[in-house]
Amino acid sequence: MLIYSSKLFFFVSLFLGMTLCISADSWFGAWCGLELNLMSFIPFISLVKNSYTSEASLKYFLIQALGSAIIIMGSMSILILPLMKWVVASSLMLKMGAAPLHFWFPSVMSGLSWFSCMVLMSVQKIAPLSLLSYILSIMEGSYFIIIGIVFGAMIGSIGGLNQVFLRKILAYSSINHMSWMLACLWMSDSSWVMYFSFYILVSSTVVYLFYSQNMNHISHLAVFKWSSLSLVTWMSLLSLGGLPPFTGFIPKWFVLQEMMHSSMYLTSFFLLSGTLISLYYYLRLIFLSVSMSVTTTKWSKEAFFLSEKMSFYVMLSLGGLLVPSFFFFLM
Repeated sequence: MLIYSSKLFFFVSLFLGMTLCISADSWFGAWCGLELNLMSFIPFISLVKNSYTSEASLKYFLIQALGSAIIIMGSMSILILPLMKWVVASSLMLKMGAAPLHFWFPSVMSGLSWFSCMVLMSVQKIAPLSLLSYILSIMEGSYFIIIGIVFGAMIGSIGGLNQVFLRKILAYSSINHMSWMLACLWMSDSSWVMYFSFYILVSSTVVYLFYSQNMNHISHLAVFKWSSLSLVTWMSLLSLGGLPPFTGFIPKWFVLQEMMHSSMYLTSFFLLSGTLISLYYYLRLIFLSVSMSVTTTKWSKEAFFLSEKMSFYVMLSLGGLLVPSFFFFLM
């Protein structure tokens, strides 16, 4: 009972730090919000006592402390040296794990619980993305953001090809999705909010399905029981990869339309190439599960409680069948 109350306390303070960071009218206030967010997430992930979470929390603290130090130093130097706004933007990309400053993200993800992974992939990116959208509005040129988009699309897709741990696969998938969010930031604030909302919806479904079946390794999918649950899991993976007509294709479709209107053809090519490569390792998981499935599993949890939620997960994954058509008639 004490653990659950501690989780609730740190989770509330984590959201308070994020809100303070977004609503701050100065860099000092934003820095205070980032620090409150950091100090809330560290004990939140350390409530589970093992060597993996301890290592992950230490790595996360060191990286985030470095990013916060660069932000407070750069924000004080922007008025004297305008070039420092590029340094602040780079530190924000470091804090949210976007390429090419992604080196810490997969290793930290591999040591967290599934719930902490979901928080790291979603909630912990909101404050840095919001601050990055503010600073990009005063930056001249778009070379910085284009470099982040290209690196994120390529690293997030190629990096996941040789991974066998599901947490690391989702980490590289998050890096790939960050490139799409950076493209949304380059165009408008409403675009990245839309894309981020769909990303949280689809990724939380995948994480919950992995958690409910106690999946941690790619070999667990090789003995995945053929059932309606396995079908929903495969649909959710394809939706996370952005395959039409699943729900994950909807935000990418709108982003590609805006990029075509902005004549960002080369950047769109890299984004689409990265999506195709990431779909390959999602399909590899599905083919492995289909070709080597057995009738019983000894390691998985009982899944009877998910049967009544099957319709909800199917709706989340197949929402792309109806939603794009609805928006098409509105345009």
